[in-house]
Amino acid sequence: MHLRPVVRIAILASGGGSNAQRLIEHFRGSAVAGVVLVAGDRPQAGVFARAWDLGVPAYRFTAVQLRDGTLLRELQAQKVDLVVLAGFLRLVPVELLRAFPDRVLNIHPALLPRHGGKGMWGHHVHAAVLAAGDNESGITIHRVNERYDEGEHLFQARCPVLPTDTPGTLAARVLALEHAHYPPVVERVALTLGR
Repeated sequence: MHLRPVVRIAILASGGGSNAQRLIEHFRGSAVAGVVLVAGDRPQAGVFARAWDLGVPAYRFTAVQLRDGTLLRELQAQKVDLVVLAGFLRLVPVELLRAFPDRVLNIHPALLPRHGGKGMWGHHVHAAVLAAGDNESGITIHRVNERYDEGEHLFQARCPVLPTDTPGTLAARVLALEHAHYPPVVERVALTLGR
């Protein structure tokens, strides 16, 4: 018997979607939570193909629809409880944050508060870590507020920065941390909502 998940998750993404795929797979068949929608703002983003292959409904929206409440209305129509950003590059509007208080999560590929803020995503982050001469990097999972990467930290994991690292080799090490830790942290948050 398949139980309907208690907590309904929507993923917002702008890119390839490997974290979205990990989240979908992690919650498949779970009675705690399930991914009910993948939404993105870039028509060619690989996340749409991954959602399609995994049987999760996908929703495309524009920057205007993010700001004018169209996306928020879609999330509400789908009875979403928790919004999870997975490589989503736009600032989340205050109206959406108010509709989901403390229920919008993000993962950042560095140890915040270092190397966060507008423009700090993907290879830009890893290049900044190397340029700063940091000896470690990692991930930060945090709640989202109205400013880039400034919400409450929920979890951090660390990895070394090697003398031979390039942004690409560091990115691969950090991505492994993202895949390992994001789904269980999201599940812990979902458990608090499902009570």
